[in-house]
Amino acid sequence: DGDLCDIVETRPNQLVLRIQPQEAISLQFSAKRPGMNYHVQPVSMDFDYEQHFDTVLPEAYERLLLDVIRGDSTLFTRNDELEAAWRFVTPVLRAWEGSSSSPELYAAGTWGPSAADRLISEHRANWRTPR
Repeated sequence: DGDLCDIVETRPNQLVLRIQPQEAISLQFSAKRPGMNYHVQPVSMDFDYEQHFDTVLPEAYERLLLDVIRGDSTLFTRNDELEAAWRFVTPVLRAWEGSSSSPELYAAGTWGPSAADRLISEHRANWRTPR
């Protein structure tokens, strides 16, 4: 059509790590099409464990229980890690105890409290929901 610059659609770049279920990694970004004109469009590079290896992955607890039976503690938290986590969390818990505010509760199975939506919309952004 003769346009030197044809930006089809712009989106923010995203690196998406899907943990459970359907473990996968996706990199989404805008790319210029080959050629002399400036044609930019969103593209995606995807890796899905089940599709790539053509196998069904075990459920998380299935894997952990098998590790317990085998005596493999690789995926379990060590004592020093647990103590370090409590050193981080304890001051936060104490601050909440002495505060008149508390975390906003929300219904199980939802994406979080409405305050989170308001907070991010103030920055003209939005949450990315899984596909």
